[in-house]
Amino acid sequence: MKKKIISVTLVVLLILTLDQFLKLYIKSFFSPGETHALIGDWFLLEYIENQGMAFGTSFGTKPWHKLALSVFRIIAIIGLFYYWVKQLKKGSKLEFLIILGFVFAGATGNLIDSMFYDFIFEYDPCMVFNYLPGSGLETECGSYIIETRHSGFLFGNVVDMFKFHAYWPKWVPYLGEKEVFPAIWNIADASISIGVIAILIRQKTYFPKQKSNPA
Repeated sequence: MKKKIISVTLVVLLILTLDQFLKLYIKSFFSPGETHALIGDWFLLEYIENQGMAFGTSFGTKPWHKLALSVFRIIAIIGLFYYWVKQLKKGSKLEFLIILGFVFAGATGNLIDSMFYDFIFEYDPCMVFNYLPGSGLETECGSYIIETRHSGFLFGNVVDMFKFHAYWPKWVPYLGEKEVFPAIWNIADASISIGVIAILIRQKTYFPKQKSNPA
């Protein structure tokens, strides 16, 4: 059991370290919307921030929308940790415990942004990523009055940076010439996705059916 705990802890810490290091680097040294090629011209680093869920999904304009999302993340993380402990005591395979660790690390990584980034970095209501029409929180930006998001603990944006710059061939029905994957994402998003996909693919291994005893 001790070996499993150490192995999963190292995986979680590695993911969190890489995720936070890259986010802090991007936020510190990139300008909003700044883009750099990583691999050719199809895999890019592009600095954006999102106010909602994974892959930039929006969730609403009112402060309670963002707060509810952050609280939900906290509850989900606590629930996932509780489930992980149960699986550990149950003697589940190390592979499954690591996969759960991927999901846990990803959810925690994005929560850290919302919790602390408005304190680590000076909040600029005029920054384009902080615009939130419909929020009711008005501020003066130059000669314009704009509505901005609320800031503080659990209200921070999530930093994203990876983008696939690839398009479907023109002949593909409905998708022709559209982006293959338009969302911009981060290591935490990827970690959650890897975990969920692995569980779906390997569910028969992780959740074997109990053989019924003959009467």
